[in-house]
Amino acid sequence: MSKQREKTNEAELMRDIAIAALEEAKGEDIKVIDVRQLTDVTDIMIVSTGTSDRHVKTLSSRVLEAMHEAGWQHVGVEGEEARDWILVDFVDIVVHVMREQARQRYDLESLWDKTFNELTGEGPAAEVLERAKPAS
Repeated sequence: MSKQREKTNEAELMRDIAIAALEEAKGEDIKVIDVRQLTDVTDIMIVSTGTSDRHVKTLSSRVLEAMHEAGWQHVGVEGEEARDWILVDFVDIVVHVMREQARQRYDLESLWDKTFNELTGEGPAAEVLERAKPAS
C-alpha cells in the first residue's frame, strides 16, 4: 500500500473515531469537510456545535480522550479558556467545536466551499490561477 493511501486510511479512521466521540457526547450538526485538495495543512476538518460553553468543553474533551485511547496525540488545542470555539488539532484532522453563535459568525463550511469552488474554476481565485500559468 502506498504511503498516500496509508495516510488517507489513517485520516479516515481518525475522522470516524472523532465523529463517534462527538455523537456519543451529543454534538449537534456534525459536518465533515475534506480539504485535501485545498491545503496540505490538514486532510479533514470536522465541525460540531455545542449547546453551551460546558458542552463545548465536554465535546472537545471526549474527542481528545477517544483519540488518545486509539493511540493518536494532539499537537494543539486552542480556545479552551473561552469555550466559544475549541479547536483540536491532530494534524491529519482538525476538530472545531463551536457554540451556535460562533459557528454562524465564522461559517467555516461556506468559507471552505467557496474556496474550493474558486480554486476549481468557479470563482475569482480560479481566474488568478489561470493567469499565473506559464504561456504554452
